[in-house]
Amino acid sequence: MNKRHSTESRAQEELAKKDSGDPWMVLKIMGEFVEGFDVMRQTGPAISIFGSARTKPGTEHYEMARQVAAQLAKRGYSVITGGGPGIMEAANLGAQETGGESIGLNIVLPMEQDPNPYQDIELHFNYFFARKVCFAKYALGYVVMPGGFGTMDEFFEALTLIQTRKIKDFPIVLMGKDYWGGLVRWIKKSMVAEGTISEGDPDLFYVTDDPVEAAMVIQKALEEKSNIRPEWRRKVQRAAKEAARINAGKRITARKKKKS
Repeated sequence: MNKRHSTESRAQEELAKKDSGDPWMVLKIMGEFVEGFDVMRQTGPAISIFGSARTKPGTEHYEMARQVAAQLAKRGYSVITGGGPGIMEAANLGAQETGGESIGLNIVLPMEQDPNPYQDIELHFNYFFARKVCFAKYALGYVVMPGGFGTMDEFFEALTLIQTRKIKDFPIVLMGKDYWGGLVRWIKKSMVAEGTISEGDPDLFYVTDDPVEAAMVIQKALEEKSNIRPEWRRKVQRAAKEAARINAGKRITARKKKKS
């Protein structure tokens, strides 16, 4: 038997093994979708927050994620993360300590990730694509913190869905101007210049370092006609009233300081 035939035979054997397990794989995939949908449909309006699992507590980006999650929770939104350490931990912590609902969509990986302890609702997935569907299906918008390939994957997939009108009125906020600055410049100078995306496509996302501004941008985008499920409309309206109350309190405090 020559080397090529031997290689082909091994490949065929591996394919046969894979095919024999396909029915079970389909059932496992269906099970993840069923469990995910069953749990997540009971949650209220939510925002998904993405970012690196390697970010250390106490760092600038960790605190930024914690604060933006707190700002979103104060406005009545649940916070969804990947359930792991780093940015995910910070966001779950920020939501939970502010009294908001903190959700973690964990992924089973060989090297990392240990679930963080700040999850009110904790789901575990074996398949990235099943998990990604839940991120997008049950969120009204995304906050994208500094992260690696996985974070960029979520960011660009959401942009693709918006660009192709598979999802509508879906706000995306990038946080970390210094971190994302080079990418944003490349998108504008290379992709727009080459015509691979439209001139207005960079407007599909907003860049800021301010957690309050990030929450306000998302709130404003959702108030200006968002594609929201009917059962969520009352909750979103309550979130808008809560945001107005918070802002009114700040204005009153500012006036008192001026008078004194």
